Amino acid sequence: MTTTPEPRKFIIEQDYPASAERVWELWTTASGIEGWWAPDGFEVHVDALDVRPGGTLTYTMTATGPEQVAFMQGAGLPLSTTSTKTFTVVEPYRRLSYTTLADFIPGVTPYEFLTEVELTPTDDGVHVTMTVDAMHDEEWTQRLIAGRQNELANLGKLVG
Repeated sequence: MTTTPEPRKFIIEQDYPASAERVWELWTTASGIEGWWAPDGFEVHVDALDVRPGGTLTYTMTATGPEQVAFMQGAGLPLSTTSTKTFTVVEPYRRLSYTTLADFIPGVTPYEFLTEVELTPTDDGVHVTMTVDAMHDEEWTQRLIAGRQNELANLGKLVG
């Protein structure tokens, strides 16, 4: 018998002065996603969106900031990458989970990792809990965490 260890997970939490419905809208519509999804120095264009279990989000992220362009070029990465997420859980205004296909990392066999988002109404708005699987190594995991933290900060700018 073999046992596969559970992937490491990281939790990022943020409170917003907005309703769960508003945050849900920004997380599940093309215009909403394009308004905050990309980390600073990048832009996102939604190519396809089907928010249901088994549905997908496909988007293209492009480095636009000088520092980000220089980083991508220095790392041998393209300035634009297309990413696909497949929704696994869709419970409007409460929970959204999706896998991401990491097929853009040079020299790494493509694999999927899970992101789970929970929206909990509070007296002052909504509390977002994001649980994210670690990536294949510590460097990429830290990049993922920093990117997700920056994205959540950008979401806060839209609802704050």
